[in-house]
Amino acid sequence: MTARTRILILLTAVAVLAAVALASVLHASARADRRDRTRAGGPAVAPGPVTLTGHGRMVFRNMAWGPHRDELTTVPAAAPSGPRTASGVKCLRFHAAAGTGVCLQAVHGPVSDTYRALILDARLKERARYDVPGIPSRARVSPTGHFAAWTAFVGGDSYAGTDFSTRAAIVDTRTGRLIPTLESFRIVKDGRRHRAADVNFWGVTFAADDRTFYATLATGGSTYLVRGDLRTRTVTTLHGNVECPSLSPDGTRVAYKKRVKGLPEDAPWRLYVLDLRTMRETPLAETRSVDDQALWRDDHTVVYALPGDYGADLYTVPADGTGTARRLLTAGLSPAFPGRTTS
Repeated sequence: MTARTRILILLTAVAVLAAVALASVLHASARADRRDRTRAGGPAVAPGPVTLTGHGRMVFRNMAWGPHRDELTTVPAAAPSGPRTASGVKCLRFHAAAGTGVCLQAVHGPVSDTYRALILDARLKERARYDVPGIPSRARVSPTGHFAAWTAFVGGDSYAGTDFSTRAAIVDTRTGRLIPTLESFRIVKDGRRHRAADVNFWGVTFAADDRTFYATLATGGSTYLVRGDLRTRTVTTLHGNVECPSLSPDGTRVAYKKRVKGLPEDAPWRLYVLDLRTMRETPLAETRSVDDQALWRDDHTVVYALPGDYGADLYTVPADGTGTARRLLTAGLSPAFPGRTTS
């Protein structure tokens, strides 16, 4: 092969790579343009003030296509299908209580994305920020607003399989003191100290005493509901086959997703409620697989997300096993009812 031929091959290869890169950029640009374009038939969304103090309001991540996609929006809790007010603050996951919010965001870089957690005040102004070591998946604020928690995937990207690793963090929103991982806590399993290299935590939910929390512990191929103590830095197993717990406002029950035998490997869960006094499980009326950390709207109803035309829709179902599941609103994710002490 002559030098001229080698040069021609090199120039051809460079031209092909440049064309592929240009096509990728144009495709990404067109896709971004489609994301920013409002689609007919979708919910009405307009910019305006959003706060975390109003009673009777619902705040959530707007999933409708258009310029306000991924922004925190608000609607009256009694009229969730009405027009939405968009804040301009974008979050992947969000929760709020007592005038404090936690917003998990992606920071888009030239090569890869990084992630962060913002602690927000009642007007959605940033009070503090923390690095998040992976893809955000869960977020919670305590009923008092004094603590916030988040979970991120640091290996793998789905709870459905077994090949994943998570990191759960808790921060005191008053002092800024961060517990970067619950893996530093002492684990008591079946009455004994438990040490293992495969420990994972996710899905923190708080009680109202600024001390107690609940979460999922995975170890040895099984999952457990654990009760945590922020003062003694200890977690204790309570019940098996519990994922993404959510504590009821009265502190007596936990809504969660449970793996049920016979279901598909990529959709293995059903919603249940566990009575913490009796450890009695109640299956809820939602028959679809729910991969979300449900939220208590009040002592009688839980809210959760399911896949929809816009990415996700929000549904409700009674917490006592009766009734039927109903769609609360389309194109929404990560709800909060700031006027209520839900966790």
